[in-house]
Amino acid sequence: MKQATIDLFTRIFAVLAPPPDMTISEWADEYRRLSSESSAEPGRWRTSKAPYQKEIMDAICDVSIQKVVVMSAAQIGKTDGFILNPIGYFMHYDPSPIMVLQPTIQMAETFSKDRLSPMLRDTPVLRDRVNDKARNSGNTILQKIFPGGHVTMVGANSPSSLASRPIRILLADEIDRYPATAGNEGDPLLLAGKRLTTFWNKKEVDVSTPTIKGLSRIEVEYEHSTQEEWNVPCPACGKLTPLEWANIVFDRENLDEIGCVCPACGVLSSETEWKERFSGGQFIAKYPERKVRGFHLNALASLFVEWREIVQKFLTANDEKKKGNIELLKVWTNTEMGQTWEEEGEQLETDDLYKRREKYNCEVPEEVLVLTAGVDVQDNRFEVEVVGWGEEKESWGIKYQAIYGDLKLKPVWDELDKVLSQTFTTADGRRLKIICTCIDSGGHFTTQVYRFCKERTARRVFAIKGKGGADVPYYNRPSTANSVKAPLFTIGVDTGKAILYQRLGIQEEGPNYCHFPKEKDRGYTQEYFRGLTAEKMVMTYKKGKAQYVWTLKDGGYKRNEPLDIRNYATAALEIANPVLKRPDRDAPPAPPRKRGRRSRGNGGIV
Repeated sequence: MKQATIDLFTRIFAVLAPPPDMTISEWADEYRRLSSESSAEPGRWRTSKAPYQKEIMDAICDVSIQKVVVMSAAQIGKTDGFILNPIGYFMHYDPSPIMVLQPTIQMAETFSKDRLSPMLRDTPVLRDRVNDKARNSGNTILQKIFPGGHVTMVGANSPSSLASRPIRILLADEIDRYPATAGNEGDPLLLAGKRLTTFWNKKEVDVSTPTIKGLSRIEVEYEHSTQEEWNVPCPACGKLTPLEWANIVFDRENLDEIGCVCPACGVLSSETEWKERFSGGQFIAKYPERKVRGFHLNALASLFVEWREIVQKFLTANDEKKKGNIELLKVWTNTEMGQTWEEEGEQLETDDLYKRREKYNCEVPEEVLVLTAGVDVQDNRFEVEVVGWGEEKESWGIKYQAIYGDLKLKPVWDELDKVLSQTFTTADGRRLKIICTCIDSGGHFTTQVYRFCKERTARRVFAIKGKGGADVPYYNRPSTANSVKAPLFTIGVDTGKAILYQRLGIQEEGPNYCHFPKEKDRGYTQEYFRGLTAEKMVMTYKKGKAQYVWTLKDGGYKRNEPLDIRNYATAALEIANPVLKRPDRDAPPAPPRKRGRRSRGNGGIV
């Protein structure tokens, strides 16, 4: 073999050979280069500048650990240490399919452009592994392909990007900012987690600054982990001590001297004295026997932030609280202390919705394009809501009513049919019928509901059955596996409630905003809104996974039929799937259609 050929193969094998055995922190210290776009000190990475990161990074590459949770303040280098360094490590040392999950697609694109691409460009061992410039390389903003794997960046708000993509490494960033459901498909983190199932050496890393107590996903993940707090040796007695806000001592009139009291020996030491001991810090676990490694950090542990800055933010936030503004203190608690904020006043949502009712001065506002209905079946009555839908799923409550009677007898079912068959008139003179109705068959008079719906399938009157679970899609294809062979849709009620509550929280008219009428005869009373907001969404742990669940508010209203029925009416819109687009009034009139034909978007026009 010629020497030139030998030299060629030597160079090839040198490129392909794995680097020596090392942890992520060792890899970062050896190979990682910080870019000028994302760092005040570009150049070689040094873990010693953030010593608390070492144990977390090394846990991520520990093959015996499948999940790592980091609940932290906002200024401790989460993205560089726990997202970018693992990406570089697995690209270079242990090539694998990697998914980076960001709250939105837009944030995923920003991460790729502003953080990932500079790292690939400025870190020599990664530079040649991704070829963005070659034609047909397959690389895009949201996907970087390298020998042995890929890095795919997705948004938690996009169900399509979470599906059918096997991955070994899931890096989930800022999970408290994820929507409760990805479109109609269910909880985005659970959907992404399903992509890991084919790998024995899978790894999930959940990172976030916490938000609201009871809704914070990262807090629940942390609570079910080892719960490890960063401890630093006391400058006076040497005992490992957590850096807690309760032990910080300062004079608000003179912030030049800020210290921390050791709870063990009672000695007050300065910020400088404490930070000189940071290199000897370590995490101490509350539950070391647990399989999930969980770490908590606040801004006091950062060498990049002076305690004076943290104290000043607290004083400003506390002064605003005295004036009635708690928002700054909430942000300070989340971003500086890395702790959740406990909200008060759950009833405010009910009152706000009731107060924002408006007079329609017409049967149906002209913005409404289609109508749907939801029906709940009780022992002695039906409860029905008709909802109008406009462009981009802006909605208008049209009527809410109860139909009382003996449901074992035909007359009350005839009355329900009459309500669902009626014609409504819009402010601009259009006449609308209900294009789709969902009737709950899960509890009362199930067979009668099946028969009623089967006879009216042509009118898209469908039986439904609710199914709980944060990862259950809003609806699937119908089944006819029931006693009368009626089409039966299974509805993901938790997913639907999450969608509805997101829409109820919108304050400005437009896409997804919910309108409610003020006219007394329409049924939108204070009791209706109490029922609409009777439940709350909280985070809990089920089968090893944190997820949202819905429960009745403590000591609150127990009648939640309005919430269920609006959920059914919304599901009816998804099942019918009309084109919600207003005709262009300046366009020339369309030619007359042949008799008997209907457009899909205006299926309810008489």
